[in-house]
Amino acid sequence: MKKSYWAGLALLGMLASCASPKSDEAESTTSEETAAAPAEEWIPLFDGQTFNGWSKYGGGEVGKAWKIENGELFLDAANKDGWQTGDGGDIITTEEFENFHFKCDWKIAPNGNSGIIFLVHESPEYDYPWQTGPEMQVLDNEGHPDAKIISHRAGDLYDLIVSSEETVKPAGEWNTAEIIVDQGNLELRLNGVAVVKTTLWTPEWEELIAQSKFKDMPGFGKYKKGKIALQDHGDVVHYRNIQIKKL
Repeated sequence: MKKSYWAGLALLGMLASCASPKSDEAESTTSEETAAAPAEEWIPLFDGQTFNGWSKYGGGEVGKAWKIENGELFLDAANKDGWQTGDGGDIITTEEFENFHFKCDWKIAPNGNSGIIFLVHESPEYDYPWQTGPEMQVLDNEGHPDAKIISHRAGDLYDLIVSSEETVKPAGEWNTAEIIVDQGNLELRLNGVAVVKTTLWTPEWEELIAQSKFKDMPGFGKYKKGKIALQDHGDVVHYRNIQIKKL
């Protein structure tokens, strides 16, 4: 009896020592996969080297005033001929998105103005992205005159909803913007802070539009699927780390 008892314990010990490394390895692999999963869901919209996936709004190649340097996409406004001209213009993704989490970094030149426009419907009946898509404002709050208008400051849902707080950094510094559209729920984040929350396509949404500069634009804020545009407002602006996650 005693010999069998100790032999049984030894056998159990051998089995445990053999199983343990495999269990640890499996646990480690699972943890690594779980940690990596969220990052794998992000889709780059800008490869840092080319304009693949982008075009000029209305068709054609990206205007030559838009440049790529050091992994950044930027509008070289100093060497372009005015606002919304043939060598610049708004640029837009070739793909449409419905429910998504968009993210990018931006920095604006002193006194600069730009914007990120989303749910844009590209069609010959519309001359500009902002005739259909809402905009997250990109602005130098300290220098641009638009900042004097409520709901026109950086992070605002342009001309519709004022940011709950101002988290924008000074001109020339990088900011991180996020736009989340999920089953009609809209959230804008600037530098990690949720600054705007609302629900699209409701009576309240229609009332917001009716009280805004977009009230006479029949296509504005109506489309539930669309493209994402970066605005040429005639000022130097830089974008990088442009990516999206489909929800």
